[in-house]
Amino acid sequence: EELKPGMTFTIEPMINAGKRDIKEMGDGWTIVTRDRSLSAQWEHTVLVTPTGYEVLTLSAGSPALPDFVKAASPAA
Repeated sequence: EELKPGMTFTIEPMINAGKRDIKEMGDGWTIVTRDRSLSAQWEHTVLVTPTGYEVLTLSAGSPALPDFVKAASPAA
């Protein structure tokens, strides 16, 4: 399906010190690596706008968007 203005989606990268294989815990929410290695996860929610996108979850303490991301949208 094509992205259209008004749609939102979430990008949730996970960086693992060990292997990439993951397991969902019994609560249906928590994710851990199968080898129980240290991991970091963060997310951003992105709104598709008529002219590009808006990152809805940026806050004052967030790092700046990389130039290649800024160049991808006039709305950035």
